[in-house]
Amino acid sequence: MNYLYFLYIEFLSNHNIPQLFGDITFYIVPVCIIFAVLLVVILALVLFERKLLGWFTQRKGPNRVGLWGVLQTIADAFKLLCKENITPAGADRFLFNLAPILMFTPVLVVLGLIPFSSEFTFMNFQTNLLIYMVLAAFPVLSILLAGWASNNKYSLFGAMRNVAQVLAYELPIAFTVLSVVVLASSMNLTQITLAQSSKGGVFGWYFIPCFIGFVIMFISTLAELNRCPFDLPEAESELICGYNTEYSGMRFALFYLGEYAMLFANALFIAVLFLGGYLSPFGRYLTSGWVLYFEQAFWLLIKSGLIIFLAIWVRATLPRVAPYDLLKFSWTVLLPISILNLFLMVIFKFLSGGVYA
Repeated sequence: MNYLYFLYIEFLSNHNIPQLFGDITFYIVPVCIIFAVLLVVILALVLFERKLLGWFTQRKGPNRVGLWGVLQTIADAFKLLCKENITPAGADRFLFNLAPILMFTPVLVVLGLIPFSSEFTFMNFQTNLLIYMVLAAFPVLSILLAGWASNNKYSLFGAMRNVAQVLAYELPIAFTVLSVVVLASSMNLTQITLAQSSKGGVFGWYFIPCFIGFVIMFISTLAELNRCPFDLPEAESELICGYNTEYSGMRFALFYLGEYAMLFANALFIAVLFLGGYLSPFGRYLTSGWVLYFEQAFWLLIKSGLIIFLAIWVRATLPRVAPYDLLKFSWTVLLPISILNLFLMVIFKFLSGGVYA
């Protein structure tokens, strides 16, 4: 972000603003931008999913509030803001209130690890891939705390289902990510993105040699996000609403928003690992100068939007699976295939002379 830093300092100096102010605010501005964009994206995602589900199931979807129903999610947000936050008797108040915060807060951090362009990477560490995976697992702790602290057996059952589900699908994700690390020879997300650059554009992306890993990553991500057909922790027909049964008002909204925020973050993560991140599919960019950074962010958002569309399509198409089948599918199918995929990528890396694209 050195280029943006000097550009920002130059802009302030032209308006007679001291450099000290720029040094302080330079790292605050990206956080504010990420938070503002995240809120807008979540509102848009909720509306986008409801519209698509209506289209898939031959219904109208939201169409009353605002033109074509575009203000429906804003109306829902105001409704949740006005609802009373109720804490059940016998609940652990501290953990009960802490759980929704832990659900939403890590998303703001993991988004700072994603390289949105060649210059806009808020936290660019050599091991930010590993940091991302650690922080992305925090919602599991939140759900476990919510189920335990609610003093409700249905909530506890939903939370324990989620823990078993995440433990089962975390291993296929780990082996799949390792296969990408082998191909890129790096654990830095920016370096992984640049390793997929080639004159052939899309033909240099890792989803071609590692297509099996791409499919495994997509399926496992749906399971970790409790998305249908893996939404067993929220199985309404048996658990009322699962781990968040006792939550209302904005505390319930934080769980709801956290799920969509992690869907957006994981879609960006998959796009970086397998679809070239902010790279152009044509092998070259269509713009130059500072406009180039907006084009790079545009390509990344388009790729993540495609992944989100596939996730919504799966939700509209497939029924919920049984708990036993869900765990069996991971341990007996995805895990062995992910290990095999890792070995194949090691062989591919060796045969290609350590260079792909």
